[in-house]
Amino acid sequence: MAQQAYMTETADGGSGPERPGSRLRRLMRRLFSGWRGDPRIWRRGIVLAVLALLLALVMLLHSHISNKVGNLGSLTETFLPWLGLAVPVLLLLGLIRKSATALIAVLLPAIVWLNLFGGLLTDKSGSGGDLMVATHNVNAENPDPPATARSVASSGAEILALEEVPGSEVPVYEKALAPTYQHHAVVGTVGLWSKYPMTDVQAVDIKLGWERAMRATVSTPKGQVAVYVAHMPSVRVKVEAGFTARQRDTSADALGEAIAEEPLKRVVLLGDLNGTMNDRSLNGVTSQMRSTQGAAGSGFGFSWPASFPMARIDQIMVRGVEPESSWTLPRTGSDHLPVAARVKLDTSS
Repeated sequence: MAQQAYMTETADGGSGPERPGSRLRRLMRRLFSGWRGDPRIWRRGIVLAVLALLLALVMLLHSHISNKVGNLGSLTETFLPWLGLAVPVLLLLGLIRKSATALIAVLLPAIVWLNLFGGLLTDKSGSGGDLMVATHNVNAENPDPPATARSVASSGAEILALEEVPGSEVPVYEKALAPTYQHHAVVGTVGLWSKYPMTDVQAVDIKLGWERAMRATVSTPKGQVAVYVAHMPSVRVKVEAGFTARQRDTSADALGEAIAEEPLKRVVLLGDLNGTMNDRSLNGVTSQMRSTQGAAGSGFGFSWPASFPMARIDQIMVRGVEPESSWTLPRTGSDHLPVAARVKLDTSS
């Protein structure tokens, strides 16, 4: 009896196993048959058309969504690329409903999404660059700090930033990274390791009351570079308060002010900013620096959570430096993926 469920009538009246493509063909016939001569294709699917229009407006006008209630605007911008998943859903529902109105309306959010993120779908990475940098939020509860340190050191990065380094684990990371990096400095819970000499190491006040950001001058073979390492305060989604990010936003503004006052021409920012490039609350930083992923990456470069990356909140940003390539590194014991980039310091040619 069970076998009969997979039998279909053949041309000669008998029955035989159903071919894999036959069910797909029947589905396609159901979706596309009955359109011609049906005047209702313009009257059906009005609700789907309205939903498509609303989706397009949210993506197009995301910067106008207020942050006064639960920082809803920033929450929307953090996961803005994922709104594109609604487009194929609406398209399929429009086909099922046989609604020409819905199908035409779905073109609007599709065009808006491609305008916003279509450039990220192409591979913009190059093979040049004279400096490789990397950053990694190692997670204070990392079960294997030595393995994490060895993993990021093996990437080949000449400058490496680590965030969320507990004070008790600093000696562990120092020991594991010592064979690769001759120079390093740790300020609070962030640290910078370099193959080149470092001077002018100092904490950067991001209005937290404790140290989670630093700056150093790194003397590379191509000249001096100001390197900033920062770990912005975490954001939370709470039922009673929504997307709580006030402290993060204050710290981002303070970091932006420090970078704006940086006297060196070439600046690199490495760190966990707890926000994406679309988040208007990071404008103090993003308005004056370029994302290496946006300029020279392939894809979105999502870095968090490591188990199923949904957002790029770990950033490499530059000013006075040309991004050549940007990518994520293999997963470690952290809940973040490390991110890396190659940049060109000598931009005279």
